[in-house]
Amino acid sequence: MTTLQDTLPDTGPAAPILSNAALLRLAVVAAGLVVAFGIVPAVAPDYWLSSIIIPTVVMGLAGISLNLLQGYAGLVSLGSAAFMSVGVFSAYNLILRVPGLPLPAVLLLSGLIAAAVGVFFGLPALRIRGFYLGASTLGAQFFFPWLFTNYPWFSNDSQSLTISAPRLEFLGYDLQSPLGRYLFVATVTALLIGLAFLVVRSRLGREWMAIRDQETAASVLGIRVARRKLQAYAISSFFLGITGVLWGFAYLGTADAHTYNLDKSFQVLFIVLIGGTATIFGNFLGAAFIVLTPILLDHLVLAANIAYLSDQGAITNLQRVIFGAIIIFILIKEPDGLSAWIRRGAEALRARPKT
Repeated sequence: MTTLQDTLPDTGPAAPILSNAALLRLAVVAAGLVVAFGIVPAVAPDYWLSSIIIPTVVMGLAGISLNLLQGYAGLVSLGSAAFMSVGVFSAYNLILRVPGLPLPAVLLLSGLIAAAVGVFFGLPALRIRGFYLGASTLGAQFFFPWLFTNYPWFSNDSQSLTISAPRLEFLGYDLQSPLGRYLFVATVTALLIGLAFLVVRSRLGREWMAIRDQETAASVLGIRVARRKLQAYAISSFFLGITGVLWGFAYLGTADAHTYNLDKSFQVLFIVLIGGTATIFGNFLGAAFIVLTPILLDHLVLAANIAYLSDQGAITNLQRVIFGAIIIFILIKEPDGLSAWIRRGAEALRARPKT
């Protein structure tokens, strides 16, 4: 007698539900969550949380924001800090002028406002590209400091044009302590990392990469290039707007029009270049380098007693020269960033014959 099982084709052994690579990624994500929400809150002192860990995490998120645009969509922006400033000033005015608005809603609306601004400044991408596109987005970096400086309404008519972080709380929990601010930053960052992975692995992300690799071929294949470009600017600016809120409210505690200056935009750009383009977690390597290297140089200067040999201005300039030289060295030795360096090292270890 022939059964239903006999009529089915023999497909060999059942394929595993998850590949080894997928299992490895899940293990890395789980380990990261354990470290972020278990180990770090338990062992890190308040100084490390406030002065090192929080800025590193926030700047890593800023790198992800720009990497979505530059690394995956192949577009250019030199005004990342401007969109961060839009986010923080939007959040400040939402909290001030819409009492009772919960913190998650403030973050979401601030990101959406920054996204709308990003779409506006991304319109030149429909006609120009490369260096000229970078110059057009640079306009945002000069426009918003002028706007927030000349119109005191954005800072609630403050004489100093400075805004102060409101009291951070959610569902009755006070987030003002270093631990509370860290958990706030870590939670928002984890959610945005998950969103970034979903975007990158979706059809939208694949079409971004097609446009990045060959725009003409992508257009021939039926991809709506103009729409995808504007979506890239919108999503990147959405991330940057929320990042600006975290930087101003959870780290600095205050902000003004010049907090998010051109230097900050270049820091975000260096994070992407050092960590690696078209990567998510590599941005945190770049952020750690940007945040920790100046601190390390300060300690080396104190340890070597160089500060007694010259004035403080010369020492500061020397530190900047050394910092720039290190960046140039890394980009020459590893153009694909530190993440590619680590990835190749791990692959070499796996390929090494076992004894």
